Amino acid sequence: MAYVATRGGEKAIEQAERLFRQDLGTIDIARVAAIRQSMPYLIDRVMGEASLYDEDMAALALAQTGGELSEAVLVLRAWRTTQPRLAVAAPLRQEHLLTQRRISAAFKDIPGGQILGPTLDYSHRVLATDVFEGIPYHPPAVDAAARPAPMRQPSLADWQRQQGLVAPATEPQVARDDIPDLTREPLLFPASRAHRLQSLARAETGGVLALGYAAMRGYGNAHPTVNELRLAEAEVVVRHPCGTEFSAGRVRVCQAEVTSKEKGGFLELGFAASFGWNEVKVIAAATLDLNSAEAPLGSPMHEEFYLYHTESVEASGFCIHFKLPHYVTFQSVLDAMRDAKAKAAAADAHDDDDALAQARQTEPAE
Repeated sequence: MAYVATRGGEKAIEQAERLFRQDLGTIDIARVAAIRQSMPYLIDRVMGEASLYDEDMAALALAQTGGELSEAVLVLRAWRTTQPRLAVAAPLRQEHLLTQRRISAAFKDIPGGQILGPTLDYSHRVLATDVFEGIPYHPPAVDAAARPAPMRQPSLADWQRQQGLVAPATEPQVARDDIPDLTREPLLFPASRAHRLQSLARAETGGVLALGYAAMRGYGNAHPTVNELRLAEAEVVVRHPCGTEFSAGRVRVCQAEVTSKEKGGFLELGFAASFGWNEVKVIAAATLDLNSAEAPLGSPMHEEFYLYHTESVEASGFCIHFKLPHYVTFQSVLDAMRDAKAKAAAADAHDDDDALAQARQTEPAE
């Protein structure tokens, strides 16, 4: 791939950026706060794909980029690299999560019960067009249940293991400081379990959905059923230099376990988790995890395929680079095309001369 240096035009480039930012208008703290408060699920998506849980910074990234998601994720990831790593949080355990939504499509009567939580799954998708008539939309108040559901719910997979439905966990116990960190290490193949799940956690939502949907439609080896979907808040527990542990705050997290048919006497499980509440993403990601074990090399379900092609910053960067000057490359294409046309024209002319000469030889003498 050949590039040429762009000389001159610095003023035009500067003005082009100014034009982009002028269209977006003034960005102040009030605008950032409005984005954060009015679009929590978009904020969650940006934080998840950027591997950084900071609602204000995610809202600022969206404001600066006009809502262009790949750009917002890029600037937030770039800002993340400038921040020090102060501590490593303790791993989360499902039974410690402050659960607000937990459903299973595989088992009706799961331990702890089904908790619908906030969702539009069973609603009509109708636009509130009355807003344009000056009639504000006021959401109806929620009727509180007589008995609130317990905030902490047991792990469904642990219950299934006790029932002999799922194979015992075989993953080795790793000290928190020794857990691989994809944000600091390159993704290599075959990917470790930690790297695969971390990469899926920050993968581009649309890309994960497209490939996960392909697996669901039959292009994969396993059709998923949601074993457990959970939206929760998690305490971020870190260790103080004096040795004590404390909660540094809470973050929204989501996780999905999907299962397929029995194999070797046990149900197979696929798993995915992410910052923020991104239900569709984690279901699709868990489906890819479920399918990747036996996926042939080169298949969209193979980990090298889906982990590379759902890496949003690299994918969008590669796409964007095509807007840069490729004059040398394209000039060589034009030269080759013109040369081929010239040779074809010369060959046609030669064929015409041969045909004319042959016709003259066959003409009868007068």
